[in-house]
Amino acid sequence: MYSVIDIESNGAPFRKESIIEIAVYKYDGHRIVDQFISLVNPESDITPFVQKLTSISPKMVKTAPKFHELAKRVVEITEHTTLVGHNIEFDYRMLRQEFKRLGYEFKINTIDTIPLAKKLIPQAESYNLGKLVKSLGIPLVHQHRASGDAKATLELFKLLMIKDKDSEIIQQHHDEVNEKSYLNKIRDLTQDLPAEKGILYFQDQDGKIIFSDFVDDLNKFSKGVFHSKSKRWITIQEDVEQIQYELTGNDILAKLMMKTKGLKKTEKLPFGLYHKSEKYFVDKISNQQVDKPLLKFKSFTQGIKAVSFINSRGDLKEVKNLQQLLAIHKKDELWLSTGRTLGEKSFLVFEKGKLSAYGFYELYTQIESLQKLSSLKIDIDFSTVDLQNDLKLGLLRGDFEIVPTPLK
Repeated sequence: MYSVIDIESNGAPFRKESIIEIAVYKYDGHRIVDQFISLVNPESDITPFVQKLTSISPKMVKTAPKFHELAKRVVEITEHTTLVGHNIEFDYRMLRQEFKRLGYEFKINTIDTIPLAKKLIPQAESYNLGKLVKSLGIPLVHQHRASGDAKATLELFKLLMIKDKDSEIIQQHHDEVNEKSYLNKIRDLTQDLPAEKGILYFQDQDGKIIFSDFVDDLNKFSKGVFHSKSKRWITIQEDVEQIQYELTGNDILAKLMMKTKGLKKTEKLPFGLYHKSEKYFVDKISNQQVDKPLLKFKSFTQGIKAVSFINSRGDLKEVKNLQQLLAIHKKDELWLSTGRTLGEKSFLVFEKGKLSAYGFYELYTQIESLQKLSSLKIDIDFSTVDLQNDLKLGLLRGDFEIVPTPLK
């Protein structure tokens, strides 16, 4: 039993996308036994490119059901089937992503018609769905719409099954996708990791944490570990069976969360921002024995970007204005900023200029008093956490909304 699928997305950045249309044809090897086609309200914008490509407008999806309203139907029609698609990696990732947002893990065996077509129709000039089915005489009505592309994929799949008389290649493809190989292990463990900052936990088969750290890109770092030839990672490559993570948002939030969990990460800041002869410049801190840097950076490039930003603001030409901007006042203040995920905000509590607590709240929460935050805040000893440079960089970028007086 097969469920042939096609999905159209809203064109948002990688791993931020949402489904705007879905079509599934359930096929028993002889005929279509069930089908499901629906527009989906993505609850977010559709890019102009996608609107032009698919002819799906925001107005069309405004009254369409949201994915959580369709999720049960998707599970029912795909249950006990193999998911088939042209570039199935995209469609399968979109489904896993949507279900994960609902707190549900969606797993299913898959077949991709692209590699099958390459094996069974090696003479084809292109394996793009539109060009391939046209060359084979398969009709494609409503191209770039889920129902049209899914129906064409189904007809292509039928043809491939006929060409593969003994089902050897389809069976081989299924075995390759599902065999317990190292490459499949990498795929399964990293395919849903976001390309965002977070704390990473590698666990063995018993759930024991064998490695944890804060990284700038959860997906990239994890794949780097698996592809590394360094002796440092060999045991972890062999033993890891699960990967968990926590999103942290910006560097300040990451350091605070790590401190709360008892984790440490050494950070080198070898470059500094200096001001001489009415000009800002970046240099290695070790080269400037006398002057203290206004800011510190991980890399020279990061410093140059800061200089470019400062120079773009005429009011910061005088160094005293920059110093004033970066000053942390000895007052009771609440600093508000972005959170770890969309729809979340973070806050820092300052008492007489010293950071005393941090926390997170949903966007719809009304922050009217510090008492309201008491149940949300996380108190911590910040005397052992050096955040001065991170706070100053945040002030320079304008990351914070500062409430200058305490909320009573």
